[in-house]
Amino acid sequence: MSSQVVTNPDAGPAVVAGGPTVAQRLTSFMPLIALFSLLAALSIADPDFLTQRSITAAVKTSAPLVILAAGATLVVLCGGIDLSIAALCSLTTVLFAMWLPDLGGLTTLAAIAIAGGLGTVQGLAHVLLRIPSFIVTLGGLSIFSAVALVISDAGPIRIVDREATKWLNLYIAGVVPMSFFVAVLVVAVIAVVLKVTPLQNWVTATGYSEAAARLAGTPVDLVKVGAFTVSGACAGLAAVMLVSRNFSGSPTMADNLLLPAVAAIVVGGTAITGGHGSVWRSLVGALVITLLRVGLPIVGVPSAWEQILYGAIIVAAVALTLDRSKVLIIK
Repeated sequence: MSSQVVTNPDAGPAVVAGGPTVAQRLTSFMPLIALFSLLAALSIADPDFLTQRSITAAVKTSAPLVILAAGATLVVLCGGIDLSIAALCSLTTVLFAMWLPDLGGLTTLAAIAIAGGLGTVQGLAHVLLRIPSFIVTLGGLSIFSAVALVISDAGPIRIVDREATKWLNLYIAGVVPMSFFVAVLVVAVIAVVLKVTPLQNWVTATGYSEAAARLAGTPVDLVKVGAFTVSGACAGLAAVMLVSRNFSGSPTMADNLLLPAVAAIVVGGTAITGGHGSVWRSLVGALVITLLRVGLPIVGVPSAWEQILYGAIIVAAVALTLDRSKVLIIK
């Protein structure tokens, strides 16, 4: 029996009535397969790795990366890219450290709000000035990095009052780090909001074919601005997590998280061309990348090889997830 292709302009990509093939189903489980394969390999290389202490430390380390990847996933699903998340996160750590003496417990909300606002500005620049998201966020990366260096005098700002971030260092039932619980909660909230509202169809349609989405009545510009806002807010929350861990703000604190965040998104199976993927996939991708970062020293690979590995992962993952039907000419 031949499969019939049904196109729904509100849902975005075409749906194959005959159902997904075995290869498509296998591909959807690849992030989980990679995660469990890494766990098995690391447990063989180091039998002590699967202890509660090691796993707890690994998931706690992954929390800021999960948050960054989850927010940026929305931008990628819309067919864009946010290269500014790490620089915005670093800037927010500096702002947090500077504001904490005056704002106290409200500093967390202020940091998330200002980061979300800066994300909104980038989104507006993208949709109103019709500038590609790559260029807008590349400019944002440079601006945020420079501002952070200027206002911090190019040095870390120590935090004396640690009560405002103490809650992120707690453990639920003595096992689950609060920071990781918050990261999973953020992913769940984003996923639920997308599921129970028209946003999921709007985001998917925008990423799959922006022109068709506009014809179908999708508020494309609002969707894109909203995605950049959430991405910025997530960068702000990730900054609070980093400050709670390092007890300081630094203009370069999160700079090494940009490539891992992008790698987490594509390893999770989100198509870099947009229209396909989910924040849950990025959560799994972030755990895979974290295990790689933790596992490299265990198997004796020098840390200098990390950037090489991330680059190779990104190229390979994009090659596997790229929707070539949407990109007729590769430039």
